[in-house]
Amino acid sequence: MMERVDLPGGVSLSRIVYGMWRIGDDADTSPSHVRAKIDACLEQGITTIDQADIYGGYTAEGILGNCLKENKGLRGQIELVTKCDIVAPAGRHATARVKHYDTSAAHIEASLDASLREMGTDHVDLLLLHRPDPLMNHVETGRALDAAMASGKTRAVGVSNFRPWDWSLLQSAMETPLATNQIEISLATHEALTNGDLAFLLEKGIPPMAWSPLGGGRLMQDNAVLDLRNLMARISAETGTDAAAVAVAWLLAHPAKIMPVMGTNTISRIKTLSDALRIDMDRQTWFELYTAALGREVA
Repeated sequence: MMERVDLPGGVSLSRIVYGMWRIGDDADTSPSHVRAKIDACLEQGITTIDQADIYGGYTAEGILGNCLKENKGLRGQIELVTKCDIVAPAGRHATARVKHYDTSAAHIEASLDASLREMGTDHVDLLLLHRPDPLMNHVETGRALDAAMASGKTRAVGVSNFRPWDWSLLQSAMETPLATNQIEISLATHEALTNGDLAFLLEKGIPPMAWSPLGGGRLMQDNAVLDLRNLMARISAETGTDAAAVAVAWLLAHPAKIMPVMGTNTISRIKTLSDALRIDMDRQTWFELYTAALGREVA
């Protein structure tokens, strides 16, 4: 049975999240094919779908929206996460001179409204700021996120890729509690374990989301981590799973209640996303993997 994670403010997400950042790369983006992917998630209890306005050059939300518009009852079975604040010279922002961040109130409101139109819904369950903005006016941004909550257009707000000080600055200007921070965590990118990012969230009781939990494919393909790959293969053979499940189980074993965001366009792979829950990872196995990832034993 899929575990649920309760965020501050009352929104509940599935422990494993399906990420749609590559959905536009699929040769088949038809509503029926997208529905098949979502059905494969729902069969495992994966109900949370991760999006962002910028995914697919500002097309991914519309691809999902076409599916939701054709399947009227589907929206009520899932939680929608989306993100805003990256402005890249593509799609609706094709006239932008340079890629940049925009956390102004006007941009947050316009981006959220566009996301709702694209996905054909009146609200999202979680709205995240995608990247820290060096020009962020935390008072203006905080009020804009509070306003998005008050309007009912989102049930919760949070951030992505924020450091503890970025979080604290923004939260200081808000009435609404920030619900999560989506950060990069994997066996390939594990600095959050020791640089204070996870410790900060644990102290505050904030469950983090993890993007790129397979290291962007490096854990599966890169010979530079061959010892780690061999160890993952051994554990997967012992547990009757695959190496990806082992990498995800390593994240799930952390006390922070990390929610890995898994992205694949292959339905057969989607059907195995919950296999990680079958792996009971003890402390020594966890440290075996961590040691291999570090390339040395812990001090």
